[in-house]
Amino acid sequence: MGPIDPIEAAHAEAVWPLSVEAGWNQNVADWRFMLAAGRGFGCVGADGKWQASSLVLPLGQKLAWISMVLVTKDRRRFGLGSGLLKRCIAEVRDADAVAGLDATEAGRPIYLKLGFHDLYAIARWHLDRVNDDVVAPPSGIVVRPFVLADLPRLATYDRPRSGMERPTILAHLAMRQPGLAFVAETVSGRLAGFALGREGRFATSLGPVVADSEVIALALIARATAATPGPFILDVPEAHREIRAWLEAQGAVSPRGYMRMTLGEAKRLDDPSHVFALAGPELG
Repeated sequence: MGPIDPIEAAHAEAVWPLSVEAGWNQNVADWRFMLAAGRGFGCVGADGKWQASSLVLPLGQKLAWISMVLVTKDRRRFGLGSGLLKRCIAEVRDADAVAGLDATEAGRPIYLKLGFHDLYAIARWHLDRVNDDVVAPPSGIVVRPFVLADLPRLATYDRPRSGMERPTILAHLAMRQPGLAFVAETVSGRLAGFALGREGRFATSLGPVVADSEVIALALIARATAATPGPFILDVPEAHREIRAWLEAQGAVSPRGYMRMTLGEAKRLDDPSHVFALAGPELG
């Protein structure tokens, strides 16, 4: 393994081909944001092109997300990925934080050997389009489009329910694609949930969706998916059966899943009861 170099936000376009080659949905805007908000590490080949990448994204003082561990096909099996993963883990430990990640079925055994443990299973759903079915929110709840004045409330609402401190991520998503942003409120004006999303390379990624209950979350998801043409990607904790049933009724398929894992204990992160769609494996 050669030297590990920092990946800066200015390198977004140059490193993007790694996720394209892997068939992932991130676009250059995703890379630019993640590299600006977190710390990227990678390896450059003799030709000056990026051969491997990794990312540590802080989600508060005591939690950091590891993602985007990618190695180009012709450089796999040379230890680049494992070396970068260990560098990310060391980076998180040096900050006295807990490392979290979403593991594929193939990656989970590797993370278990490194000391990570399972939190909960996640299903990735691919949805081409939404039928005309309207999902009404429960009595006393109104779903409406996000407005700028909602922004400070999102992070305050999100923190105790997701276990993450991510005001920068929420603000980025809300401002990047305001047409996909919706909030749920009680008649008295109390926030009862929100949904955000972003455009991707080949599909719109819907999430995070955080709400008081599954029925509110489903109303938010239905409203957001009706706001723009598909296709969509949603990463939904497997515990949420009503959302699964609705997605299946829309013709959605779930070809693969993830396991949310941490290296150490992260308060509230193991409870998906208020988290109904994730921001994505790269954002936590």
